[in-house]
Amino acid sequence: MRIFQNVDDLGNLREALDEAFAIQKDRFQFQSLGKNRTALLIFFNNSLRTRLSTQKAAMNLGMNVIVLDVNQGAWKLETEHGVVMDGDKSEHLLEAIPVMASYCDIIGVRSFARFESRDYDYNEVILNQFIQYSGRPVFFMESATVHPLQAFADLITIEQYKKEDRPKVVMSWAPHPKALPQAVPNSFAQWMNAADVDFVVTHPKGYELDPRFVGDARVEYDQMKAFEGADFVYAKNWSCPGVTRPDDYGRVLEDYNKFLDWTVSGRQMGVTNDAFFMHCLPVRRNMIVTDDVIEAPTSLVIPEAANREISATVVLKRMLQSL
Repeated sequence: MRIFQNVDDLGNLREALDEAFAIQKDRFQFQSLGKNRTALLIFFNNSLRTRLSTQKAAMNLGMNVIVLDVNQGAWKLETEHGVVMDGDKSEHLLEAIPVMASYCDIIGVRSFARFESRDYDYNEVILNQFIQYSGRPVFFMESATVHPLQAFADLITIEQYKKEDRPKVVMSWAPHPKALPQAVPNSFAQWMNAADVDFVVTHPKGYELDPRFVGDARVEYDQMKAFEGADFVYAKNWSCPGVTRPDDYGRVLEDYNKFLDWTVSGRQMGVTNDAFFMHCLPVRRNMIVTDDVIEAPTSLVIPEAANREISATVVLKRMLQSL
């Protein structure tokens, strides 16, 4: 595996999950794979779980790790082609990428949506430059449109805790004071569609996800109806994806205070099948979810975060095996 961007890159999903559970039992069984190999983790944006879990995963496999924060301690990078570089950016990504690649064997990149152009974000301009010009295997540590390491960890968590063979999984939009990307909900939808679950997406009208990610999932605009009988509830905010109205891309369509009844609380959880609560973190309490729900015994936010190490270990292991 030389590129990890979407669920299809893993191949057989059942085999990938079995591999994840085997690694959970012994995280260090493949340390020889990474001997004298280096992972370069490049962050254009802030990170806590992705940074720590991916570093730990690489070390589990015996790898050396280099972490680069592009906006802190490195030259500012120009990412556009054909521009006159007379501003504050001293180096172009087209020179930086092959230089970075010369120091490593595998590259992970984290670069969020800019919300300046839907086409630019959804064409994954920055990540695709790394794929094109590095000559190295590249994995997405969250991009403008996807966060596959998170979605893989989410699926591992659901497999661990499910009580039904085919659980009902509901992804619910929730209010937030600022515009957030669609990367997490896009990937979660994509991975749930590939898994053996009954998947429902609920959100206010105007927040419809791109069809390439939401697929055939059932979309329900009535949040309470969507929650009925749910086994897992995944709460996440996202800004307007601009599917039907590109000019609205990246916008918060109305003041979030009008949607505070979408905050996941005991009211919604009360109609579920004693559902587990999930969120990728960081989470704004009493905006996305109330204190009582996130602190309940059915909250999986901590084991879910811990499984980020497992998903990253599986991905890096497979990339090392492709070298």
